[in-house]
Amino acid sequence: MSLQLSSLILRDITEISELHEVEQLQKEVWGVADLEVVPALALIPMIEVGGVLMGAFDRVDDKHRLVGFVFGFPGRENGKLILHSDMLAVRPEYRRHGLGFKLKLAQREKALSKGVDTITWTFDPLQARNARLNFGKLGVVSDSYRVNYYGKTTSFLHQTGTDRLWVTWNLYSDRVCKLVESSYEPSPDRDESITVLSVSENEEPCAIGEIYPEMDVAIEIPEDINRVTDRDARKTERWRAATRTAFTTFLERGFWVTEFEFVEGNHGRVGRYLLTLQNPER
Repeated sequence: MSLQLSSLILRDITEISELHEVEQLQKEVWGVADLEVVPALALIPMIEVGGVLMGAFDRVDDKHRLVGFVFGFPGRENGKLILHSDMLAVRPEYRRHGLGFKLKLAQREKALSKGVDTITWTFDPLQARNARLNFGKLGVVSDSYRVNYYGKTTSFLHQTGTDRLWVTWNLYSDRVCKLVESSYEPSPDRDESITVLSVSENEEPCAIGEIYPEMDVAIEIPEDINRVTDRDARKTERWRAATRTAFTTFLERGFWVTEFEFVEGNHGRVGRYLLTLQNPER
């Protein structure tokens, strides 16, 4: 599908009719039951007290159609005012065109205008494209892994568990500013890291037995876990268990997740996280 993202309008969502479109888009994108949709009646007061709800609209048949949105609400973490970005959704036909990135940048500008310089959110660490957006393009960092964070849900995306990385987006950090305001892209140093979990033949997880606590470590994941799930859901369950062990082991030892990239592994293209003992923003 050929899209001209420059023709899309990104703006605040305030109208009741548009809030109902947000409700519908949640169901379409995540396949959740009505009970698990964040309703307009809850969104209205959250926006009133500092929440940020921004939508991307495309003109279809002389009407502006909601094709994506991002939503966050204010909170505190370690005594500091933050915005927690709870939802980012883009219609399937508008993906892979950078719309999610544009929505996050719009959210960043809105947060800064409110005097907030930190945004947090969670995402599934097995979703490689989301990892690439979060670490490779936005510049988040993470030192927290949440096991089965949402419990069981009705979403088709959550059938192998809801483990999440909790990420922090420091909006004024040099690293973030370089990423979002220029063409800079980080280049993780592969020679100085040890791969502790790799993608083996047939896309099975393969963990090494030895631990190198004083060196940077890398965690590989399949390029497309959804394709793996479609073929063999039990294999995805094995990936969930293996990545849970790898992330929790090293984050508990003081490591930070700092980068993500796609690389050519021993058996094809894979996703690769880099974990370091030093937070790059300190």
